[in-house]
Amino acid sequence: MFKNLEGQRIPDVTFRTRQDHEWVDVASKEIFAGKNVVVFSLPGAFTPTCSSSHVPRYNQLVPQFTAQGIDEVICVSVNDAFVMNEWKRSQNADRVTFLPDGNGEFSDAMGLLVGKEDLGFGRRSWRYSMLVRDGVVEKMFIETEEPGDPFNVSDADTMLKYLDPEGEFPYDVAVFSRDGCPFCARAKGLLNDSGIEFEELVLNRDYTDQTLRAVSTNTTYPQVFINGQLIGGSDDLEAWLAERNQARAA
Repeated sequence: MFKNLEGQRIPDVTFRTRQDHEWVDVASKEIFAGKNVVVFSLPGAFTPTCSSSHVPRYNQLVPQFTAQGIDEVICVSVNDAFVMNEWKRSQNADRVTFLPDGNGEFSDAMGLLVGKEDLGFGRRSWRYSMLVRDGVVEKMFIETEEPGDPFNVSDADTMLKYLDPEGEFPYDVAVFSRDGCPFCARAKGLLNDSGIEFEELVLNRDYTDQTLRAVSTNTTYPQVFINGQLIGGSDDLEAWLAERNQARAA
């Protein structure tokens, strides 16, 4: 069984970070003292689950964590500072702090350093997340000890539900648009005015008309998708927002 350090202080270690082309040593007490911090740790930078799911969702939900009084969201991995900095850039994860645990000292002190020699990784961190208040671990979500790389409880959604059990999660919104489209501009304005974040995909830059035909029978612009549902164009989006607001007011 892995250690659960709830109620205990964070290990006293030094992280070797790289900032503005200089080595900067950062002690764990500097990171955690007097702050509420969410940490998630994972096996390795640029690995599939870590890059496709773990980091992006935490980065997306940082505003919701901030609303719950969290001062910082930190990603830890047994990688060096150069790798962690490059990974952060490639992930566009500007909301998350990336901490290199290059020698595995922090993961070892947490009792969660495991052998991944079968993959050629050497020693790496087991996947987990934790809530730390003023240097003391309040809550840990540790993946079950089983073969492979389980990813069931250390995700951002589980941590946010712990902090805010009745809270609403942000919508996942994609807008298929094209340059010079006034209806696309209107749809984006409606979303912005409603405080809803979205990803915009621009025709012939991010996708082709074939892509749009593959996911929708509608071929006008924009096409707005929310939480996997096709909403439609700007008029459809306006109606959806009005219905949502009426439901909230009821």
